[in-house]
Amino acid sequence: MTSRTVAVLRAAGCVFAEDEAALLIGEAPDESTLADWIARRVAGEPLEYIVGWAQFHGGRVLVEPGVFVPRRRTEAMVDAALDRLGSGVLLDLCCGSGAVAAAVMRSAPGSTVYASDIDPVAVACARRNLPCCTVFESDTFAAVPTHLRHGIAVLTANTPYVPSSAIETMPPEARDHEPRVTLDGGPDGLDVQRRVAAQARDWLAPGGSLIVEASAAQADTVRQIFAAAGLEPTVVHDEDRDATIVIGRA
Repeated sequence: MTSRTVAVLRAAGCVFAEDEAALLIGEAPDESTLADWIARRVAGEPLEYIVGWAQFHGGRVLVEPGVFVPRRRTEAMVDAALDRLGSGVLLDLCCGSGAVAAAVMRSAPGSTVYASDIDPVAVACARRNLPCCTVFESDTFAAVPTHLRHGIAVLTANTPYVPSSAIETMPPEARDHEPRVTLDGGPDGLDVQRRVAAQARDWLAPGGSLIVEASAAQADTVRQIFAAAGLEPTVVHDEDRDATIVIGRA
């Protein structure tokens, strides 16, 4: 069964066919389900949608169709947040499944964490992953309570940052299955980051940090956006995860 599944997945273009086969076989409750899952994967559906979870920062995050799939590179945002959080408050904007907030909660269980996303499907999923946290259905800060103004130690925002013209060049499992709103960041990919940065100082505590993810090619532009918004920017490249994050300190 394993070798046949590997062969089918490899023929479909799955780069990590052996790992995916082992996961599908291990998670499927019966052969009928396994056959269905293999067919869905061959058709290009994200593996995480099929099994219902993603591995992220040492734990499992529930995911479902219609929700952005957490990437390993985003773990760099979690590490940066944990380095700066202390006993303060974290707000995770554009939270998707709630992966970043959930990882922070696992590593710092006594922390105060809030999350927010504009998409009701993502909010429902995040609430499953964050049963002890408040998750707002909100366009950036729109529904965040005013008592958090100037009180947030760390603001994470994994905003969409793919330029609109580059969406068609993305792998089909992302381009064809994940919501475009979670990928498309406008003409240069940074529309939502500009909006978040422009408002960040109204919400960050003194010395608080805004943390976003970007491509390496966008890092200098994001640095300029942060500086224009009154934030002291630092660019961090994580070679192991192939990640670039920008941190803006209030």
